[in-house]
Amino acid sequence: MTENSTTNPQHKSEYYIGEAKFSPIPMSVSSPVIKLIDKNKVRANAVEAMHMQAHQQIGMLRKQAELIMQQVKEIEERLKISELIYKAEMRFKPVMGQIYHLYEKEEKGTFLVSMIAPNEWGRSKAFSRFLSTIRLLSDSTWDVLDKASFNFEEFEEAIPLNQDV
Repeated sequence: MTENSTTNPQHKSEYYIGEAKFSPIPMSVSSPVIKLIDKNKVRANAVEAMHMQAHQQIGMLRKQAELIMQQVKEIEERLKISELIYKAEMRFKPVMGQIYHLYEKEEKGTFLVSMIAPNEWGRSKAFSRFLSTIRLLSDSTWDVLDKASFNFEEFEEAIPLNQDV
């Protein structure tokens, strides 16, 4: 060492001075191998994992949002159908959970909600055609039980939502 480094304690030595176990470099052949960390590689791997995880979560949230939007559409459709059904003639107070039947009457554009199923009518039918089997739900909306055969657009045209029958 130079004389300057021994007399000036602030001057740092170029060599490690201290216990071998705390050395930042191997001090002997039997010392463990110290590998340098490639910070760019670590950063790139972390960013890639971050993006992959974020895209996975975004995809899952999009699927959930699509499901929620589908449920919103179903509720909106049920609400529209319910408004139209409430404009149909009902000669009784419907009970929640019970099944009823929706008919178009002889007079075009008028409808009837009945407890009588299409196959239970005798010769004196009070309707021109059967439209659907419906159930009153606990939230006072109507559920169309045979959606495949129910034509909502045709029903809506006959009784527009903005008109009272």
